[in-house]
Amino acid sequence: MTSPSDPPTERETPVVTQRRAWLSLVITGLIIGTAFIAVYVGLQRDPAPSRLPIAVVGEQLAATATGGFGDAVAVTPVTSVDSGAALVHDGDAVAVLSAASPDSLRLDYAGASGFSESGAARQLVAGLGRHAGMTVQENDIVPLASYDSRGLSAFYVVFGVTLASFVLAQGLTAATAKVRLRHRLYAMGGFAVVIGVVAATVAGPVYGSLTAPFPLLALSLILLSAASAFTTKALGAWLGPIGIALAVLTLTTIGNATSGATIGVDLLPGWAQAISAKLPPGAAVRAVNNFGYFGGSHTLVPLTVLATWFLAGLGFVLLRQRTAQRRPLTTEAGR
Repeated sequence: MTSPSDPPTERETPVVTQRRAWLSLVITGLIIGTAFIAVYVGLQRDPAPSRLPIAVVGEQLAATATGGFGDAVAVTPVTSVDSGAALVHDGDAVAVLSAASPDSLRLDYAGASGFSESGAARQLVAGLGRHAGMTVQENDIVPLASYDSRGLSAFYVVFGVTLASFVLAQGLTAATAKVRLRHRLYAMGGFAVVIGVVAATVAGPVYGSLTAPFPLLALSLILLSAASAFTTKALGAWLGPIGIALAVLTLTTIGNATSGATIGVDLLPGWAQAISAKLPPGAAVRAVNNFGYFGGSHTLVPLTVLATWFLAGLGFVLLRQRTAQRRPLTTEAGR
């Protein structure tokens, strides 16, 4: 039995619902869900090639291809099949087109560039061949790994690492009162190393789905995790719940949808092409695929992008902590 002077227990204390508390969460959820569906489904509706890079052997065939393909293809004239194939192996061209005989064309393409890009190149060349009354001989000179038949492993690995890192950063942001900043930063840094190594191990040596050398694959995924976690932490520290929602939209929704893993970059609309390589998921997909299939060419830029996001996120977190520490001193001086 409780006396009148006893404080009410938790069960006896009435809960007063604040409309703003749940309404903002519902609205944020609706915005994120709608954006996710709109971006992913919208990009899948009618992807069309724009400046798809194809090397063409010989000036005459290059001129014919330029006129036949229009803006769908960026034709690079080359002097031989070998020089065109070198561009394909370096990731500078999706395919190389040449004349195999007076009545046939030869298309050497990179299946590793993705089904959408290599498929677009094959479809365009097939149409050119039909128009000219010529047959087309096809040869995949940079094929996908045997355990990545659809070319989607990079997307799922990058999406998984990004999502896990976001969830960790979100949870640590909510635990500000229970975990010191130093320990939160250590947790995100340590998690980045562990999830990067685990993801690289599962997708690489265990499943054989990603063919990049293990140290380089792990490095790319470690930087991706750090970029995602520290960016989320910075946005949450400065903007609160709105910052967390912005991190979802930027990283897991727009970033993964425009990464180029499910739809080739050259088939994305202009706005998506403009931001694809500048967001962590797009940079990570490029690093993983370039290390795995294209001899590590053009990997400095995506690794730099990932490192920049990580360092910028860390810098803004520390800056927020510094301004928060100065604020009480400023308030006290003004009294």
